[in-house]
Amino acid sequence: MAIIKNVLGDNLQTCCTSPMTGFYRDGTCNTGPNDLGSHVVCAEMTEEFLTYTKAQGNDLSTPIPMYQFPGLKPGDRWCLCAARWKEAHEAGVAPNVVLGATHESTLKIVSLDILQKYAIE
Repeated sequence: MAIIKNVLGDNLQTCCTSPMTGFYRDGTCNTGPNDLGSHVVCAEMTEEFLTYTKAQGNDLSTPIPMYQFPGLKPGDRWCLCAARWKEAHEAGVAPNVVLGATHESTLKIVSLDILQKYAIE
């Protein structure tokens, strides 16, 4: 099995297991051919971002029990779509990111320089 890398070139770290995140719901921001949204940015939710993304039609704060989705609150970490994160950055509401848990494919959409400005941990 291939080693999965983060944006720093190291092994991809776990983003969050409570709530369980990732396209594959394995706690990592790993991706694959079925992940059309490219859920690769490990971000720490803020009220500002959750309000913004809900206004864009992607409500991440309301629970959806059918999909075992608890709804997110500020402080939760979640694997976001790289394009949505970039859009939020351009709108001035991007949440901070965990670089070690952000998949290297993010760099196709957002530069490391920009990501580093939002780095936590």
